[in-house]
Amino acid sequence: MPGPAPPVVLVHGLRASRTMWRAQVESLEGAGHVALAVDLPGHGERIAETFTWDGALQAVRDGVDAVGGRALVVGLSLGGYVAIAHAARHPEQVVGLVAAACSSRPYPVVLRAWGAAADGFFARLPDRGAAINQALVDRTLPRQAAADVGAGGFALDVVGDTMRAMRAATPLSDLARVDAPVWLVNGRYDHFRGEERRFLAACRDGHLVVVPGSTHLVSLVQPVRFTRVLLEVLDTLAARAEPSDVGGVEVPRAGASDDARLVRHDDDVVTEPRERRGRHAAGVPSAEVEAVPVEHRPEALDDLADPS
Repeated sequence: MPGPAPPVVLVHGLRASRTMWRAQVESLEGAGHVALAVDLPGHGERIAETFTWDGALQAVRDGVDAVGGRALVVGLSLGGYVAIAHAARHPEQVVGLVAAACSSRPYPVVLRAWGAAADGFFARLPDRGAAINQALVDRTLPRQAAADVGAGGFALDVVGDTMRAMRAATPLSDLARVDAPVWLVNGRYDHFRGEERRFLAACRDGHLVVVPGSTHLVSLVQPVRFTRVLLEVLDTLAARAEPSDVGGVEVPRAGASDDARLVRHDDDVVTEPRERRGRHAAGVPSAEVEAVPVEHRPEALDDLADPS
């Protein structure tokens, strides 16, 4: 008999906030799961703080403690790199890890270039780049997703500090230390998926999911499909779980009757047969996400060190 599903802690991307996860939190809670989205330093309700790598890891640690001490940790982009580092440093808190849109190493030359652009160009604009940022959001995201990500405000001044802090990120060597199962989830057209096979090879128990029709912000561009992935991950973890694995947090299982509550604002929903299990309740058929078979994974790499 499956054990209880773990709670979920969600970690946002650069310049965004915890409100970017509204669709996922609503759907997960509608399915009976415990879900908590956190703000990183310098973002959202913590915008007055300076972003630091240690501060970001502490934010995730505090979030997991708030839901019982053990969780599925989900991060996207910056949040994905933070979630990977947290899982390596605090394995006792992590039942599983979903690292989305972060399957490229943060090379120092790239970090310096982005930091210089933020400090030397956008910071000098009268609105600090707010108009450009909003235009990109409106052009690339569905209307509801744009409203969700914008609800917590945009951290326009945090990029320089974040790029400097990201020099401490070592995702490949960190993934090699993570015992919990890891799901790498990338949009098919994400420019950050360039090293996903290398990242997959670094994992001890790794799985790669590619979401069709999506770019970098996969949870916002394809919210239903991304939520479907999370529901299936939770089912997998519940099937493996012992009661002690989730810190004593008991949550009800999702069922077919939850279908109507799991989808808010997407039109491309295909109704599943009513007898299907709860992981199908988001209404997206399995064929619409691509799980890379484990036998197609590359061999483990001997050298997992990031370039200096």
